[in-house]
Amino acid sequence: MSFTLPSLPYAYDALEPHIDAKTMEIHHTKHHQAYVTNLNNALAGTEAEGKSLDELMRSVDKYPVAVRNNGGGHWNHSLFWTQLSGNAKLAPSGKLNDAIVAKWGSLDAFKDVFNKAAVGRFGSGWAWLCVSADGQLDVCSTANQDNPLMPGVGCSGTPLIGLDVWGTCLLSVISKSKGRLYCSLLECA
Repeated sequence: MSFTLPSLPYAYDALEPHIDAKTMEIHHTKHHQAYVTNLNNALAGTEAEGKSLDELMRSVDKYPVAVRNNGGGHWNHSLFWTQLSGNAKLAPSGKLNDAIVAKWGSLDAFKDVFNKAAVGRFGSGWAWLCVSADGQLDVCSTANQDNPLMPGVGCSGTPLIGLDVWGTCLLSVISKSKGRLYCSLLECA
């Protein structure tokens, strides 16, 4: 099985003014596509070829670093694109909202914790909202293209929200303050 670049569920300009169309196009067609191409190349002719992306992430330590970096980049970005919308709701609802309020006291308190995880990540990485095996919510951060499905990254669970810390740092058209930028992106989710 070869992996492919997923289509975006919206136009490149759908997230303006939060993310400009050119940044979206480059991030999707160049940056994400490179992860897909390099992952397929790393898997070609190996026993891992044909495994699902989730299987690869959960056992990534068995494979060369190119699978970790490019598989993680593909998995993370595939989730990232589906979380964004030009017609975003400004707050979660239902069980997710209830769980956030139960854990952090309010949506604003959650946003503060999430923003701190993003801003506190030095260099490239991701901020995550995850649900653990016991059903608890957690906010954490991983380096580079690691994600909470991977063993040993200091953060585990099923990701619900993932924010590309390095990619969003490049979006200087939005704000000179990294913290305000992450808050702005939460409004696209």
